[in-house]
Amino acid sequence: MTPECQLFGTLGCHLCEVAEGLLMPFVENGLLVELIDIAEHEGMVEQYGLRIPVLRRCDSGSELNWPFDAEQVVAFLS
Repeated sequence: MTPECQLFGTLGCHLCEVAEGLLMPFVENGLLVELIDIAEHEGMVEQYGLRIPVLRRCDSGSELNWPFDAEQVVAFLS
């Protein structure tokens, strides 16, 4: 079973848009990804501002920092 994930980013972030596009084939195949705008959550800009986009597994809390590619996402989800 594929774990649920969160993608930390913010509006106007070009790299976040690239990461969303990279994740779309996974979403189309059943991956659940919640988009989290770090600007809307206190403390998250300080924690993630220089690292976004960041893909986080909800089950383990493991994080995959940008840059990542499809192969790295597959390994991260395994």
